[in-house]
Amino acid sequence: MTGTAALTGPDGAPRCPWALSTPDYVAYHDEEWGRPVHGDDALFERLSLEAFQSGLSWITILRRRPGFRSAFAQFDIARVAEFTEADRERLLADTGIIRNRAKIDATLANARELAGWAPGDLDALIWSHAPDPDGRPVPRTLADVPAVTPESTALSKALKKRGLRFVGPTTAYALMQACGLVDDHLADCVARRGRAGCPAPPGGQEKG
Repeated sequence: MTGTAALTGPDGAPRCPWALSTPDYVAYHDEEWGRPVHGDDALFERLSLEAFQSGLSWITILRRRPGFRSAFAQFDIARVAEFTEADRERLLADTGIIRNRAKIDATLANARELAGWAPGDLDALIWSHAPDPDGRPVPRTLADVPAVTPESTALSKALKKRGLRFVGPTTAYALMQACGLVDDHLADCVARRGRAGCPAPPGGQEKG
C-alpha cells in the first residue's frame, strides 16, 4: 500500500488508504487526524499515546484510548504528576492499556516534568515547530508521506532538552501529523484541509 493514492470508501468519498483498513479508522481519520489540537493536557495525551504506539499498530492504541483516558485521569497533567507508586502498580496491572513498564514510567515522568512548566508552554513549544504549509508539496500517495522530517527531529530534540522522554523524531512526527501541525491527508482525500468542495476541518506511522 506504500505507493497508493486515495481510495474510494463505502460512501463514495476518496480517503487516505489507511483509513479504509478498518471501520474504527474512518471516524478518526475524518474527524480527528490532521486537525489542529491545542492545550497542554490535550497535547500531553497525544504525546503519551504516540509514545505508547511506538512499535505497535495505531489501531491497538485507538481501540484502547478510553481505557488509557480512564487510567491516566483523562491525561490531566497536574493529576498524573501526583500519581504514586500504588498508581504505577495499578497501571502495570491494567488490561485496558498497554502494560509496558518503560512507557508507563515515561508518561508519569513526563507529567511530573510538565507540571513544572508554565501554562501554555507545551502548546507553544510544540506548535513553534510547525512547518510552513506552503513549503512542502501536497502528498499524492502514501509514498510521499515521510516518517521523519527536519522539523520533527528539531521538536524531538527540544522536548528531550526540556526533560521529556519517549519523544524520538518518529514519535514527534506522528504527533505533528495527528495534531495538525502538518496536513498529510493525501491530495484527493475528502478530509484534506482546503480541498475544493470540502469543509475545513476543526483538529503513526501507518497513517498517511
